[in-house]
Formats: sequence, C-alpha cells, structure tokens
Amino acid sequence: MYAVLDIESTGGKYNEEGIMEIAIYRFDGQRIVEKFISLINPEREIQPFVTQLTGINNKMLRSAPKFHEVAKRIVEITQDAVLVAHNAQFDYRILRTEFRRLGFTFERQTLCTVDLSKKLLPEAESHSLGKLVRSLGIPVSDRHRASGDALATLKLFKLLLAKDSEKTIVKKITRAESLGELTPRQLDIVESLPSATGVYYMHDKTGDILFLGSTKNAKKRVNQHFTNVGAQARKLQRETKKVTFEPTGSELAAVVKAEIELAKNRPVLNKKLKSPGFTHGIFVALDPLGFLQLKAERLNGQPKRLSSFNSMKESCDFLHKITREFELEEKTDLFLHNQKVERILKEYSTQGRNVVLLDRGRELGERSVFLIKNGIFQGLGYADLNHQINNIHILESIITPFEGGQNTIHIIESYLRKRRMQIVELESE
Repeated sequence: MYAVLDIESTGGKYNEEGIMEIAIYRFDGQRIVEKFISLINPEREIQPFVTQLTGINNKMLRSAPKFHEVAKRIVEITQDAVLVAHNAQFDYRILRTEFRRLGFTFERQTLCTVDLSKKLLPEAESHSLGKLVRSLGIPVSDRHRASGDALATLKLFKLLLAKDSEKTIVKKITRAESLGELTPRQLDIVESLPSATGVYYMHDKTGDILFLGSTKNAKKRVNQHFTNVGAQARKLQRETKKVTFEPTGSELAAVVKAEIELAKNRPVLNKKLKSPGFTHGIFVALDPLGFLQLKAERLNGQPKRLSSFNSMKESCDFLHKITREFELEEKTDLFLHNQKVERILKEYSTQGRNVVLLDRGRELGERSVFLIKNGIFQGLGYADLNHQINNIHILESIITPFEGGQNTIHIIESYLRKRRMQIVELESE
C-alpha cells in the first residue's frame, strides 16, 4: 500500500517552515482507495514568494484547521503504507517536524519519484515534476497546489511501476516488510489477490522473486500454485512469503510484460526461456494472373508474411478460416480480390510496419499500447490521451522498452488472430 502525498509549506528558515496544505492519496497499486486534502493553519506567516507561486495567502488559512487537528487523520491514512512523494526527503522532513512539535515520532518508509525517475527515465531532460509529467503527456491541473501535484505524482508513480521491469520498487518494499518469516497463511495470500488480468510475482522472505507469470485471473492462478503437486509446486509453497500483482487490463499486455520481466529477473523457479517455437506461416505471393495469393508454408525468410504459427496444421486452419470469412475463393475481380488481401494484411500482419496496437487498459479510459517499428516490437506502455499515442517522442518515453527476440512479434500475431485490436499507423518522422 502506498500513500502518495504532496505538501505546500510556508517557506522560511530550515526546520522552521510550517505546513499550509497537504494532500494524501492512499493507493493500492491499482487505484485510489482513500484520500485526504486540507488547507492547514500553519500559525506562522507565509513567505511572499510562496504566495505568488501557490496562490495561497494568510487570509485563506485563518479558518483552516491547525496541524494538531488533522494529525490523527494523517497517521490513519498513512498507516502500513509507503510514503511516495516527488522529492520525498523534503515532504517527509516537513511532516516529521510538525509531528515532533506535538511530541510525537512519525516514521514511515519512503519512496522518492525523483530518484525513481532518474533510474527508470534517465533520458528525460528534466526530473522536476512539472517538466517531467509534461514530457510524458501526463495531464496536471492546479500546479503548485497539494492536490494537483499529488495526483500528478501518483500518475507518474503508476507509470514508473509499469516501467520497473526489474521490479526494484516492489523488491525493496517487500524486503523491508519481511523482517523474518511473514505471518499470513497461503489462504490469506490468495484471498488478497484480485480475479484480474495481469502479472503476479511470488516472493521469498528477502523479497526476491521466486516465480512470475501472466494470468487472466490472479486469484485462481496463485491458488493453483498452492494446491498443485510436484517438486516445483512444493518449493513454491514452502518458500513463497508474499505475492504481489500488477494489473495489465489486456491479456496480451500480461503475456508480453511477463516475457520482458522474465528476461530481466530470471526467477529461480521459472523454467528457462525457450527459443521461438514458430516454424510456419501464411505468406503473400502473386500468381501469374496478378491475383494476390495466401499460402501456408514453412518459415524460410519469405518477404511478405501475414502471420506465424508453430505447425503447418495451425497455418492451414487459419488460412481456411479467412478464406471463407473474406470469400477469397472468388477471383473474378482482380481489384476487389487484391483489396481483400490487403485488408487482411492490415488486420493481422505486423511485418515491416510502423504501427501502434491498442488494447484494453488497466482502468476505464486507459489503453495499453504496443509500439512496433519496421515490424520489430519496441515496447509496451499505457496511455489515456490521444496525443500520447500520436506523438512518437512521448510514446517512446512512456513505453517500457523491450530488447528481446522475435518471439514477442509471434505472440502479438497470435493474439491478433484471436482478438482484433485497434491498429494506428505511425506517420514518418
């Protein structure tokens, strides 16, 4: 659990500042579950430059609650949560100073999105909150007010969680929580998981990942791990102390994300990554009369591929399906027939194309995006605004880059055959 916060302070000498506004969003890694936003009477004057920056003046704060009146609420909403802030050292110091004035010691684990963004977004021109979120296409309102900045930090943190393919964030938190053996029973672990699509991570007592996998139902899948028999299942049952879950919304995003993170993390109980098992495909050729033909053949470097398969039977079955669906038996009209084939290529093929594939996101209004350039998969990310998709520079910033083999393109082509996705052609740069 995370408590994403932002504090606006009065300014002044070090450790003499006071809190004049605070916003805290309790975030479970998927959604906001609770929030607290309030102006606070700091019982001291606001520095003029602060008023100019935030728009908050002394008059506005006269009737606001004093810190001791909201302290209990702050303790409650941050209980058993990691504090997340942009420049967390500053916010945490100010907050602890206010509690010390009340004679209370306030201690929480913290994460700083400045440090995280420097690690996960090293190419960014600036890591200041305003410039960073703007470069990523993240909308922000009420800049330099606690609620607006805390929401922008939360959206940034959500993006960083998705880009953290080595899971350093989750490992760090799990390791800090795991002082010895964890107490919850396996049943409690399963019960805490959602019946949702995404990637799950099974951790040992040090926080390291023993096993990770993609699933359409995390609760059901982890329950299977805990009830299966066999040497690997017994080892997982014995050594798993915590299971974390990252939703993807899209089944394809879950499979691709798991592949990316398997290559980076190499969990000890996952089987070694297999080389691509796809050996056949459907290819486009031109017959003597000028008709475009679709042929099921063994992979052999053919130039124009519709889709790839791991057997000749699968290739032929899909070829028969689209032949019937698009009525390709009729070849009386050269233009109409070739137009049908080109349409099929646009719906199912990625070879040599510069496209973005769009699928379900993790929440309403969001979409998962898969960037493909010259037929090669570049990475996966999430967007909730059209300009994030249409602007190639923003798009390349928000995706988690992938440096794997061609197996991912085969996975994407397989998914395209089962479920049609929106395909956006990229304009030339």
